[in-house]
Amino acid sequence: MFHAALAPSHVAVVTGGASGIGLAAARRFADLGMRVCIADLDAERLRDAAADVAAAAPGGERHVLAVAADVSRRDDVRRLEQAVRARFGCVHLLMNNAGIQPGSGILGPEEHWEQVLGVNLLGVIHGTQVFLPGMLADGLPGLVINTGSKQGITTPPGDPAYNVAKAGVKAFTEALQHELRTIDGCAVSARLLIPGFVFTPLTARGRTEKPAGAWTPEQTIDFMMERLEAGDFYILCPDNEVTRDVDNRRILWAAGDIVENRPPLSRWHPDYAAAFKAFLERR
Repeated sequence: MFHAALAPSHVAVVTGGASGIGLAAARRFADLGMRVCIADLDAERLRDAAADVAAAAPGGERHVLAVAADVSRRDDVRRLEQAVRARFGCVHLLMNNAGIQPGSGILGPEEHWEQVLGVNLLGVIHGTQVFLPGMLADGLPGLVINTGSKQGITTPPGDPAYNVAKAGVKAFTEALQHELRTIDGCAVSARLLIPGFVFTPLTARGRTEKPAGAWTPEQTIDFMMERLEAGDFYILCPDNEVTRDVDNRRILWAAGDIVENRPPLSRWHPDYAAAFKAFLERR
């Protein structure tokens, strides 16, 4: 069975819910009979997404709420929480999914760092800190799903702000789940969603057709639901070009940089290219 929070008439809140993984999740929750609130910045996309989610909801528009919110602003998240409770009452599921990726460099534009850290990391923290107290007080089965990234684990070169933010989401969600499991009688738990290569507006970069190696947002949510049913905390998604075994080896190699005292990001260091290749191929 799915997590007890995922039940008909229960309430799900999805940030970044107007497109991509967030919209696919919102549709799936609506299809389960849940009442769904989607939050995003773009008002036009938000309206279209709300109609899309309502088409999947047994209760139609009555069971869907769309709220414009900037999750990097705590006051916006507070208004979101108030709007959801005024419309639907208790919140059973919070999916902190909003994310941006404008690109960054170590000495890149300050505004890019502020935007990425504000949405991708503080957005998760704000959502959790604003919604969780009420979820705990309600005493009902609850679930917080935070969308991380493999880039927050293996931290590849090229976009350090994004990596830092997603590494923070990983550490925050691990600490959150640990804290929740230490609360007597707590019915709320947390999960970390770690997508693979997913074709979304965030990753399209001008492409109009899905690359063969990418999953669709719907495939990603299918996998998420499967692993929620299995009870996984780390929902590490493969895609059409990277298997779970390859992910495991990449993650182990990244951790090995510390254990073996190799240069940081040695996977991309020319002196370690042959060793990394052999490590991937080892059986």
